[in-house]
Amino acid sequence: MLVCGAVGAQTTGSKKGELVAKILTLQQAAIEQTAQMLVERPALQMMQQAGVALQTKVAAEKREEVANEIQADIKKYADETGPLVRQQAVKLAPSTIGVLMEQRFTEEELTQLIAILESPVNRKYQQMGGDLQKVLAEKLITETKATVEPKVKALEQTLVKRLGLPPPTSASAASSAKTPKK
Repeated sequence: MLVCGAVGAQTTGSKKGELVAKILTLQQAAIEQTAQMLVERPALQMMQQAGVALQTKVAAEKREEVANEIQADIKKYADETGPLVRQQAVKLAPSTIGVLMEQRFTEEELTQLIAILESPVNRKYQQMGGDLQKVLAEKLITETKATVEPKVKALEQTLVKRLGLPPPTSASAASSAKTPKK
């Protein structure tokens, strides 16, 4: 993999360096995920800002068209930028994460860490990540809906007031609640 070759160039070729290279290879998906989150963060912020601007600056009959164009622009940005940043993260991992691991872990600890990362139990646990998050999120939403929903509505009213927007009518609020999100 990319990481192993890159780590070899960063380390002294020691046993410790080889162990760190293996860990970085095992953790490559997490490294790439971190990079992807860095790409998506500004896009999400821009989407939020665009949503506000759409409501205040764009005529109602043009909002959907402009919203679709903005979504396409943001998708294009993510599709073009994501792979570049992920590749750079993998390239930088040996000189950042790898160096830190070599400094702070002994060979024995690195060997133990590899055993943990490669264990069937750890792999099974990692594969369950999405299911674990989903089941928690579903239960959390159910359990906190009565408390959170009024707070969300109050926040929405406060923001509408601050932005000088007309308050949502109960009919439009009901229809927007029923409209499925894309």
